Amino acid sequence: MNITIEQLTPAIGAVVSGVDLSRPLDAQTRDAVEALMLAHQVIFFRDQALTEEQQRDLAAGFGPLHIHPIYPRCERVPEIMLLDTALNDLRDNALWHSDVSFTETPSLGAVLLARKVPALGGDTLWASATAAYDALPDTLKTYLGTLSATHDLAKSFPAERFGSEQLAAAKRSNPPVVHPVIRTHPVTGKKAIFVSEGFTTGIVGMEPPMAEPLLAMLYAHVARPEYTVRWKWRAGDVAIWDNRVTQHYATYDYGDAHRVMNRATIMGDRPF
Repeated sequence: MNITIEQLTPAIGAVVSGVDLSRPLDAQTRDAVEALMLAHQVIFFRDQALTEEQQRDLAAGFGPLHIHPIYPRCERVPEIMLLDTALNDLRDNALWHSDVSFTETPSLGAVLLARKVPALGGDTLWASATAAYDALPDTLKTYLGTLSATHDLAKSFPAERFGSEQLAAAKRSNPPVVHPVIRTHPVTGKKAIFVSEGFTTGIVGMEPPMAEPLLAMLYAHVARPEYTVRWKWRAGDVAIWDNRVTQHYATYDYGDAHRVMNRATIMGDRPF
């Protein structure tokens, strides 16, 4: 292998060169890519030409894949979610969130491919929830470690904008779930803040007037610039990230420009 790495910030993000993701990864390369994802939390690859099948197979090398209950998907390859401004309203991604935390076993990670991007705008930001956790006072870490929070699909897909039988079916299939406020990475053992404005609706056993300020503080803390990286897309870019310890925010600042992204989501395990 001739893999090179350019780290982007002290907390999160690296550009990886020397890997052709369109080719099946041998065990050594696959393990190297996973190790880089674990180390940098989100990694980027330029100039990749992937078919939907190749993107699916690449993601499936890291675990079983999720099929989103609401967003459009590729008819030929249903594991590929279509984030296409011609097909759906992408304003829902313009907030900090961790993918599919509304499930019992939230996403391990994802493989996101840029197919068409605006000339200006449409950047995506990632935040390190481990760096944010590490910066908390020890007393607050201890307290947060005793709490659990509710995550609900309906928060990011309100009925007034997604009023359809598909949304109703998605809610029935994905009732609210409870996860720890602080989760432990199953591989690295690192702890991370695991609440986000995308899907977290409350803290178990705590009335909203008390829970909401605490959650708002955690949302703002995770998004502090020193814990984040911002990626300006080019067509053919691929991002692979560890969804267990990151959050991301897709900026919606490009007006009527056409933006097309394909995502394959890798399922994980129950947070602890």
